[in-house]
Amino acid sequence: MLTTLIAVAGTLLGVLATGLLQARAQHASRAAASQDARTQAIAALSCALAEHRGVMFKRECARLSGADAATLTGARAVSHTTRAAVTEPLTTVCILIPALAGAARTAAKACYALRDAADHDTLAALRETALAAADRLIDDAAHHLG
Repeated sequence: MLTTLIAVAGTLLGVLATGLLQARAQHASRAAASQDARTQAIAALSCALAEHRGVMFKRECARLSGADAATLTGARAVSHTTRAAVTEPLTTVCILIPALAGAARTAAKACYALRDAADHDTLAALRETALAAADRLIDDAAHHLG
């Protein structure tokens, strides 16, 4: 009888230990998936901001250089597409990583600020500001996620 009780207790302890190990493994798996999702969100936003910044810079250079209406209309259409492409990753970052929402919005606003620059020097300065804001976002993300 004592042997039976010891066997049952050993079986129960084994089941408990297995359950705890499985729960721990599932938790680690969920944490890794969450980390991956946040990293991918930052990467997607960084790419979208870089694309929009480049398009806006070219668009404004064309405008400041006196490009014809057709060229400006085409550039405007492209910039509307790239700006729209910023919305989803920006929203994702703000939801998944609230601590980086401010830096993400600042980087996006810095890209948007290239619009209607007064002259080429101002445009270049605004571009540098946008680049710096994007770099700060990446640095903040590395610190927060690392």
